[in-house]
Amino acid sequence: MAIPKILVGVAVLLALLSTGLDKTMRLETPRPMSAPTRSGDPALLDANRLALVIGNSTYPDAGSPLSQMIRDADALTNALRKDGFLVDAIDNATRTDMTRAIDHLRARVHLNSIVLVYFGGYGVQSDGQNYLIPVDATIWSEEDVRRQGVSIDHLLSQLKTSGARVRLAVIEASRRNPYERRFRAYSHGLATIRTSENALILSSAEPGHVVEDANELHSPLMTALLTQMDPSKRIEEVFNNTRDLVVAATQGQQIPAVSSTLTESVDLWPAQSGAPVSSVGSAANGRRE
Repeated sequence: MAIPKILVGVAVLLALLSTGLDKTMRLETPRPMSAPTRSGDPALLDANRLALVIGNSTYPDAGSPLSQMIRDADALTNALRKDGFLVDAIDNATRTDMTRAIDHLRARVHLNSIVLVYFGGYGVQSDGQNYLIPVDATIWSEEDVRRQGVSIDHLLSQLKTSGARVRLAVIEASRRNPYERRFRAYSHGLATIRTSENALILSSAEPGHVVEDANELHSPLMTALLTQMDPSKRIEEVFNNTRDLVVAATQGQQIPAVSSTLTESVDLWPAQSGAPVSSVGSAANGRRE
């Protein structure tokens, strides 16, 4: 029996939509697991350790793509998955993509979750808050920034409200953006990222500073971070070492910011190191910015 043309058309449309979705967002589903290992086996992904990785490269208003951001995001995604994280990864995300991914992440969060968010792309500060810029943003004013960007502060607050025990963020967005000269008043770089307790933030530059993208495979921040992701180190040591390595590698031209309100000593690799996931109160070292 011949298949009606309308059914063939529907099937083709669904296939195209599926292909387009797969290019934008790569979501993972937790499976029954034993203790996580470094093998990267999808069956051993840990639903207690969640990550959202966004690499934005192609902005219509920019003179050239931010090629490092896609490579940085892919490298971090692979490293986190190898270490047992359940990772959602997005390349060149629109605002809808970012909102949908954040909602998907929040739906997974529970009271024992350690959540890591990475963003590489353009960021803009407005009224003391920082906004991650989607690739489809059309920005001519600070009002556009607030309306079309995704607030880092609000994102971290959402994760806390959802019940995440520990929130971690790596933000590679401290670069000169293509929108700043459109504003009557603007500030270079990002503002200080402030958050409530049990959060740790690594930003590619100090507040109010910008970095230049070098012609290398990875950014100095990601190059250093990948070398420090080791089961023998706690996460604060990883971020602080990353900062120091970037300062040394750039001869002080780039100084990342590390801000901590952790009230726990957080180990991202408990199964490999033999240490507990965290021990309350042993790392209340205040804020380093």
